Amino acid sequence: MSSTDPASQQVQYFSIPNFKFQSGTTLPVRIAYIEINPTAKKVALIPTCFRGRINTTYTFSSGALKSHRIIVAALFGNGESSSPSNTPTGFPDSLDYQDCVRAQHALLTDGLGISKLDVVLGFSMGGQCTYHWSVMYPQFLKHAVVICSSARTSRHNYQFLEGPKAALENSIDFPLENRKTSSTDGKALRGVQAFGKAYSAWLTSAEWFDEELWTEMGFKTLEEFDAAVTEVGYRDWSPEDLLIMLRMWQNGDVSAIENEGKKADSLEDALGKIQAKVLLMPCASDQYFRPGPNKREVKSVKHGEVAVIPSVWGHIAGGGASPKDTEWMNEKISQFLDKV
Repeated sequence: MSSTDPASQQVQYFSIPNFKFQSGTTLPVRIAYIEINPTAKKVALIPTCFRGRINTTYTFSSGALKSHRIIVAALFGNGESSSPSNTPTGFPDSLDYQDCVRAQHALLTDGLGISKLDVVLGFSMGGQCTYHWSVMYPQFLKHAVVICSSARTSRHNYQFLEGPKAALENSIDFPLENRKTSSTDGKALRGVQAFGKAYSAWLTSAEWFDEELWTEMGFKTLEEFDAAVTEVGYRDWSPEDLLIMLRMWQNGDVSAIENEGKKADSLEDALGKIQAKVLLMPCASDQYFRPGPNKREVKSVKHGEVAVIPSVWGHIAGGGASPKDTEWMNEKISQFLDKV
């Protein structure tokens, strides 16, 4: 088993016996993670994204981060780390990125003996988690790479998420008993499929559909793509996990972070506290984490830059869906990390 092959790494768990969530709930929790290339000197942390599992979060492990010791850590709510679906009773009704970051910090320091990070790299919700890392522990990381994400969830982004949320909450098989993740025939629950259907057109862009680029993902027809992203891809997802992660995403805002009991005066004030060098990588055609907010945010970051991904693949360009875009990102990230 190679220590540099992410697919060969077994998921491990770090337990925290009395973890206090931002909501006030205290529970024993676990953080699921894998470690790649453990003998490397430079350390990288990659948090998972929305609907991201550890085994889908390897995008840069053989590229820009190939010389790093990589810790891939699952967010709370993703079904691997502590989540409504795997916690018998008492899981809080809400999550905050601060919960994820504090638990990941405990994993790194108490569990793995890591005192510094060369880089935190995150896509989508993982990018918002990266932003929170940068504000909460400004001395802990040297670089932050934020891909298709933002420091604060925009009102447009918030409202877009209300659509899939409503499709799920108003379905015939919601609310559920016993936290089922699939129906009796093995398919995703109808409400979860409705969630996926409402979400599906937002993944890419109008141009992507015009050019029929689902064929580059191995699908012969739009119907095949639709089945994959609205049913097959949701079969092992709990409705409760989807909803609690969605609400954390909707409420993402680094200006709400409390440092020493005090919140920042504004978003700009919070961003101004970041000490890490920051690379913001929005996609030109992303429909909800648009380039505009990143271009405004970077003005408040001491050591920040923006590199817009020139792609019609929309949001999923940042997640490695297009090899051409991934190659472009690897080059930009490598250049960023190599700067003196």
